[in-house]
Amino acid sequence: MMQIEINHLNQYYGEKQVLYDINLSISTGMFGLLGRNGAGKTTLLKTLVTLLPTKDGDIRMNGIGLHDQKKIRSIIGFLPQDFSMYGNMTAYQALDYLAVLSELDKKTRRARIKELLNQVNLTIHKNVKVKAMSGGMKRRLGIAQALLNNPKILVVDEPTAGLDPEERLRFRNLLAEVSESKIVLLSTHIVGDIEAAAENVAILEKGRIIFSDSIEELLLNAQGKIFSVQIPRTELNVAKRQVKIISLQQEGNTSHLRFIGNPNAQIMCHPLVVEERPTLEDAYLYLLLMKDVE
Repeated sequence: MMQIEINHLNQYYGEKQVLYDINLSISTGMFGLLGRNGAGKTTLLKTLVTLLPTKDGDIRMNGIGLHDQKKIRSIIGFLPQDFSMYGNMTAYQALDYLAVLSELDKKTRRARIKELLNQVNLTIHKNVKVKAMSGGMKRRLGIAQALLNNPKILVVDEPTAGLDPEERLRFRNLLAEVSESKIVLLSTHIVGDIEAAAENVAILEKGRIIFSDSIEELLLNAQGKIFSVQIPRTELNVAKRQVKIISLQQEGNTSHLRFIGNPNAQIMCHPLVVEERPTLEDAYLYLLLMKDVE
């Protein structure tokens, strides 16, 4: 079984510390890294793929230490958040260029590129120039380049940002397929990106891991904490002062609230309050909002 082990990692930008005592163990399959924008997710990923040097802590990929950059890079594929290629290259030319840089011979390049274009559903678009591609097509091309050397570990940073719902679904399905035989580390602030395929998740907040376990445990953590109620719109401001609201829908003069329960809040005595089964997004927001209170 493939494994990533991160022990007591601290990371800095100059004198400023941005990651604090990160400890994670990641195995084959899809692993979700959730966190708000600015939480430190990209810094952690760039450290794992050897784009940032480490000062404190130990990281091993299949037993290989980060100091052995050549070996690490031979087993890792990386799709950064800001992936781009030369605009005048076609999809095929871009992959062929990157395959040459990866020192793949001509026969291997042809076979691998054909296989990957098919896998990411770009075969019919192989002669389309990068600058003419949609956001979703560029993301799929990015995954293809990350898989060129058939890596054991795929690291993906905010892959669905800016994509329409159909492309987002297609992209998630592709990552789920890849994760059957590899470690796929998916960093995102969008809960839906990991909900269907990931079994385990870590939540990063202000450079610290505040949760690392199964999605099932994350849901259990919010059990009994999520409620809903319908109240007159005129009572909304009072409710906002009493509880943390997760979602709000307005319908005429009625407000539909989904909120985190507070035993001391008067609204909990409202006859229409209903305890809800938490969704993954509820559980994630519960954790973040409770951290804000601390």
